[in-house]
Amino acid sequence: MATIELYNTLTRKKEEFKPLEGKQVRIYSCGPTVYSYAHIGNFRAYVFMDTLRRVLKYNGYNLKHVMNITDVGHLESDADEGEDKMEKAAKKENKDPYEIAKYYADVFLQDMEKLHIERPEIIAKATEHIQEMLQYVQGLVNSGYAYETSKGIYFDISKLDKYPVLSNRKVDEQIAGARVDVDAEKKSPYDFALWIKAPQNHIMKWESPWGLSYPGWHIECSAMGRKYLGDEFDIHTGGIDHIPTHHENEIAQSKGLTGKVPANYWLHVDFLQVDGGKMSKSLGNTYTIEQLAQKGIEPLAYKLFCFTAHYRTKLNFTFETALATQKALMRLREGFVRQQKGTEEIEKQKIQEYENKFLETINDDLNMPAAMGLVWELVRYPKQSKQIADLLLKFDEVLGLDLINSEKYLEKAKEVEVPEEIQNLLDQRKKAREEKNWALSDELRDMLKDKGYMVKDTKDGMSIEKL
Repeated sequence: MATIELYNTLTRKKEEFKPLEGKQVRIYSCGPTVYSYAHIGNFRAYVFMDTLRRVLKYNGYNLKHVMNITDVGHLESDADEGEDKMEKAAKKENKDPYEIAKYYADVFLQDMEKLHIERPEIIAKATEHIQEMLQYVQGLVNSGYAYETSKGIYFDISKLDKYPVLSNRKVDEQIAGARVDVDAEKKSPYDFALWIKAPQNHIMKWESPWGLSYPGWHIECSAMGRKYLGDEFDIHTGGIDHIPTHHENEIAQSKGLTGKVPANYWLHVDFLQVDGGKMSKSLGNTYTIEQLAQKGIEPLAYKLFCFTAHYRTKLNFTFETALATQKALMRLREGFVRQQKGTEEIEKQKIQEYENKFLETINDDLNMPAAMGLVWELVRYPKQSKQIADLLLKFDEVLGLDLINSEKYLEKAKEVEVPEEIQNLLDQRKKAREEKNWALSDELRDMLKDKGYMVKDTKDGMSIEKL
């Protein structure tokens, strides 16, 4: 079996991947908090998760992969402050939090399908694992790693041999820049909530040894990871924003209960930026998959865009680059179809060389930009051959770009649905051209372009395509 190398945040180096049990790989991925629509920054992490899955399967491994859905317990701040995000969303939308959670979870899973992101073998909702979390907290209390205050049950970080371990910083740097409540009941300002005693008006709460209460955010991943994957498993994935608090606290909880770090390899994907800056709701640039589609950018074009940078480097999103990637996706499909219809023969040795290079590239810490370089070489290969198309289909087991249906996508692209507003502008332009009012004709053409439609004048009249 070929060697896979992955960058392990825990050891801060690239290491050969060696699973705990033969060809079985157990993975835990931090899933969404379903209080709102997932945006494209969130989905960069899930495209990465999908690529990891596909690379492992391409190498012959079997997967047992858990992804959580946080539908309770995620406070506004990772430092255990503010309202529960689900409760806040419920108040804002004047709906039941369970209704909120179901709606946004369904939309998230639909968006995953549009991106051809494989669904993990186990989807675990926090609200369906309250008993497992309670048992975990009780175990930490019994072992002396947790204590009760008037607000809840807190983890005592002073009992650990080292904290933090992922970020390799001193504890007083751990929450640098974050507000930490001054709570005289806490033994340390950096002790974190395992279980929170619920105010009377709190909707999502459960009976517990400490009264009506609800879980802290970090405990759900520890409890569900342990239930489905055991005390130790192979890989834990998430965004780099999880490193300093959420994943650090997962490790602390696990060490407190089992004496072990739960995962051998910790893989983290870097941020998606927008227009060179931070993505945030206050800036209005937390675009969704649906909003991209409205501008003519397919979900699979966004996935292809994610392959333009290594997962451990920042990726900058602009609509200009996204639209360019949409065009690149169409060229990729056209190139695949050309190769599929080709009749030329290519030496088996040449095909094998490409296959070996692709495997070597993806196994080098999921180097997707380099892997796509090989894909483009094949698409532009001077000989047109079904052998190349077959090889591209094999590579698509990792890419997940649905190349097998390229012709269908190309046919659909020719069928432009023209909204009424656009049709009115086209009618005005047609009239302007009939009246030889070229200045108005050009002005209307530019207006259509601004709205995402390219008009071409042919001997048969005007044709239109979506940009």
